[in-house]
Amino acid sequence: MPFTLPSRTPSGPRRRTLLASAAGTLVLAGCSTPESSTDTTGGSPSVADRARARAARDSETLAGHYAAVIAAHPALAERLRPLRAEVVRHARAFGGADGRPGASSSASASTSASGSASASASTLPSASPAVPANQKDALGDLASAERTLVDERTKALLEVPGELARLMASVAAAGAAHAFLLTEGAK
Repeated sequence: MPFTLPSRTPSGPRRRTLLASAAGTLVLAGCSTPESSTDTTGGSPSVADRARARAARDSETLAGHYAAVIAAHPALAERLRPLRAEVVRHARAFGGADGRPGASSSASASTSASGSASASASTLPSASPAVPANQKDALGDLASAERTLVDERTKALLEVPGELARLMASVAAAGAAHAFLLTEGAK
């Protein structure tokens, strides 16, 4: 009996690949040594505090990008609202808007203390990005912003203590899944 191939082979990574990469990221994050995020040198915020503040700010910026796309393309609202809600939860987890009491003020203090170096390190679009008129292009821009943020957070894993690294790895894995959903649904 001859072997026949399926009529349509799915393109892109499969679920197992995404889950395996997310699990690998979590394993790597679990190998870091625990440090206190309250360690400071000379009164400046710790590396963990600066990374947490930048992660919160980047998630808030990404949520703004989602909101701009939803406003420009109401037909995508049902599809994008759950993803945007997750991004807002990520910002809160990092101590952003409506996060832990006092965390957003420490995040803004860390942001101002870290200066323009960390502000320029983020390559995400501004809080009110220009949204393409084409829905497919708008989804592509969101997917690109998600991938950029995933890359930044993955690189930051080496510099932050264990618990924050685990949170960043988890959020990066979620961002990778968001990018996948945005690109696969656009086809």
